[in-house]
Amino acid sequence: MSGELLIETRGAVEIATLNRPDRLNALSEGLVDELNSYFGGLADRKEVRVVILRGAGRGFCAGLDIQEDRTTDETPVLRTLRTQTSIGNIYRKMRACPQPIIALGHGAAAGGGLSLLLASDVRYGTPSFRCNAAYIRIGLGGCDMASSYFLPRLVGASLASEMILTGRFIDAERALRAGLISEIVEEEALLDRGLALADEMLATAPWGLRLSKQALNLNIDAQSLDAAMAIEDRQQVILSATEDHKEALAAFLGKRPPEYSER
Repeated sequence: MSGELLIETRGAVEIATLNRPDRLNALSEGLVDELNSYFGGLADRKEVRVVILRGAGRGFCAGLDIQEDRTTDETPVLRTLRTQTSIGNIYRKMRACPQPIIALGHGAAAGGGLSLLLASDVRYGTPSFRCNAAYIRIGLGGCDMASSYFLPRLVGASLASEMILTGRFIDAERALRAGLISEIVEEEALLDRGLALADEMLATAPWGLRLSKQALNLNIDAQSLDAAMAIEDRQQVILSATEDHKEALAAFLGKRPPEYSER
């Protein structure tokens, strides 16, 4: 491990901090490996219920570190394919892990850094926040790192096309209006706001939280209303048979906090 991803544990919440502030947290091979290892391992770590993702220093993430020497004995095409696949796997693992991910954006989120935000479940931004789909600005296609999948679903086809076809930045106010972020929060209050949201998530039943993220993932691509509702019905039938459901009902009626056992 290169130490380019810092993990802080606060009870059932982990704070994952991109830690390359001198490079605006650009994605090096080491950071990519650490992100893949971290998000890929979360499925087996039930003690972690919520993840907060943020960047150290002046910005969230500047995207791929294009100044890093990635020279190997591979052919250029295969080396590029490996890089593409390795970075892309981060976003797949973020969506696949059962823990909700709360992203805290400040400063710039560009290219692959934008995709880290897009692959999260909830996004807050500071007044300084700005983001772009940078790829087309360096002579590549504008559709990269799942941007053509995430952006239209989050902000609609028009703004997604504007961002992808130009690489232009949008600021925090526009990101808020478009629904890309949920709220604009002053930088000094950003972590506390993320932790407060995590606390609300922790007040829910553990399996209910996990299966709700799963259902949202599946239903964003549902083929029909019936398909979406079948996933919801499956989730509710499973959860209704748990001890935690009984405990939640008893706590609600007794006007007390529930004590979940994950049974």
